[in-house]
Amino acid sequence: MRRTYTGSCHCGAVRYEADLDLSAGTFKCNCSICLKTRNWLAVVQPDAFRMLSDESKIGEYQFGKETIHHLFCQRCGVSSFGWGMDPKLGGKFYAIKVNCLDDATVDELASAPIQYLDGRHDNFSSAPAETRHL
Repeated sequence: MRRTYTGSCHCGAVRYEADLDLSAGTFKCNCSICLKTRNWLAVVQPDAFRMLSDESKIGEYQFGKETIHHLFCQRCGVSSFGWGMDPKLGGKFYAIKVNCLDDATVDELASAPIQYLDGRHDNFSSAPAETRHL
């Protein structure tokens, strides 16, 4: 069931709300940044995302094709969400870090389905051969 979650960085300087249904699915990817930061993500459309804090506290990092805006708190360094553009996802989207949702219950997190994506090989429609480390 879709509900409103509050998410934040570690120090609370970056805060947002996102309307999502964790039971509809989450994903983990094996691209270079997702692997190093052990990202666990859920996608929402722009109308389901609202900033609650001053955006001046947010830093940005891009690499490779620069299609994803990897955002982070300039104070504590935690990346709690990012955004990108993908026609397959309806244009602009937000990638919410599930582990940064402040009010998601342990049961919601434990029961959220996870899809694995082979971002390392730009094959986002298939899972990588190995997922245990993700």
